[in-house]
Amino acid sequence: LIIGNLALKQVQATVVGFLAAVAAVVLGWIPEGKFQMSHAVLLCSSSVATAFIASLLQGIIMVGVIVGSKKTGINPDNVATPIAASFGDLITLAILAWISQGLYKCLDSYPYVSSVVCAFFMCLTPLWIVISSKHPASRTLLYSGWEPVITAMVISSIGGLILDKTVSDPNLAGIVVYTPVISGIGGNLVAIQSSRISTHLHFHCVPGEVPDEAKGCYYPCRTFCGTGANHRSAQVLLLLLIPGHLIFLYTIHLMKSGHTTLTPIFMSVYLAAALLQVLLLLCIADWMVHSMWRSGKDPDSFSIPYLTALGDLLGTGLLAISFHFLWLIGDQDSDVGD
Repeated sequence: LIIGNLALKQVQATVVGFLAAVAAVVLGWIPEGKFQMSHAVLLCSSSVATAFIASLLQGIIMVGVIVGSKKTGINPDNVATPIAASFGDLITLAILAWISQGLYKCLDSYPYVSSVVCAFFMCLTPLWIVISSKHPASRTLLYSGWEPVITAMVISSIGGLILDKTVSDPNLAGIVVYTPVISGIGGNLVAIQSSRISTHLHFHCVPGEVPDEAKGCYYPCRTFCGTGANHRSAQVLLLLLIPGHLIFLYTIHLMKSGHTTLTPIFMSVYLAAALLQVLLLLCIADWMVHSMWRSGKDPDSFSIPYLTALGDLLGTGLLAISFHFLWLIGDQDSDVGD
């Protein structure tokens, strides 16, 4: 099972890495009208290699975390999901910087290196397909698990466009520092809740049937009002939001990055955006996981890609609106973006 899932992750990582690079090339070409084949190949090779290596490392780490959690009696839902999200970003950014820098240095002297690297990882894809198809669980996802992954990539790309448009305004450049924070925290919290709801359904319900409280039309109070385990976890996650963001805000302030003056109005608007983001994500997670379970889909495989991508989109969008609002009302620093 472990080998099959790791092989499946490599297939998905390679394909999505290539598609993401193609999307980036197209989105960069449309507004500027310029296209350089060498840069496009460099981007594709960097993206595919990074996705492959990061996915492999993350998969190995997750296997260790889950096995270790089981042996120590810790609920993996509370540990593995946030570690996967956090390490995924950290590992991916570090590897992308290292690989792209190396390939860029070779661009003039050895222009074929980027093409060879991209072709090498793409040629490994049939091997991973064969390995993953030998295991029943991964074989099913090999054919049906592409929709959430590719859709999540598209949703995250929209968030990237919003960020790029906002950063292009010098008055709003400080958003760069806070985007990973708001997107990361929101994505981690909703991933934990989604995983907990899914585990609860696996233990207490058969596929296609949902608990009595989840039947009928969805309403937001259902997520937070109640005494069930999932209601309490949603309440706790919401309570963790403000202290967590305050820690990161003051850390950024001490590092003299971004919007260095933590004015009361800035903190209020920022925390309001973060709170709205997580409120929406937790409500969407509650509705989405139960809807997928009702339709016979495994929420563990289908919901988290959507939710983390929505976390990126909502976080970036709400933060962009917040910075525009702060600029309009006069909460402006000369050092924004420094």
